[in-house]
Amino acid sequence: MADQTLKQTLTDAMKTAMRAKDKATLNAVRLILAEIKRIEVDERIDVDDARVLTVLDKMCKQRRDSISQYENAGREELAEQERFEMSVIQTYMPTPLSDDELESLIKAAISNSGATAMKDMGKVVAELKPKVQGRADMAAVSKKIKALLA
Repeated sequence: MADQTLKQTLTDAMKTAMRAKDKATLNAVRLILAEIKRIEVDERIDVDDARVLTVLDKMCKQRRDSISQYENAGREELAEQERFEMSVIQTYMPTPLSDDELESLIKAAISNSGATAMKDMGKVVAELKPKVQGRADMAAVSKKIKALLA
């Protein structure tokens, strides 16, 4: 089971939700699998766990944006649906990094890339992104990098 891919785990979760007749979870998992399948068909590749994490991260960001838009429009039932989908998506993501872990990773990336000023931010992000993908909000990471480089 330890060598099972994230994609296979999602497929198993879909089957489990079908058997349990859990429509809400089933729909959320199907959304994830549909996005993965779209990428595989469009790019003619088999996605690996790193790419699945990128997809999950992107889907969470989309849900966060939708939730704030629905709340601003007074559509609480739609915001609640997005919250539920986001909670399902997050169950397949790795444990989020603590602030201390994130800060030490950022400092290591700054020293590894030799960054000294804001113009070097791209180097730091390139070094850091594979390590924090799916474990931290990249917008928050960017703010921390800016603060440390300033």
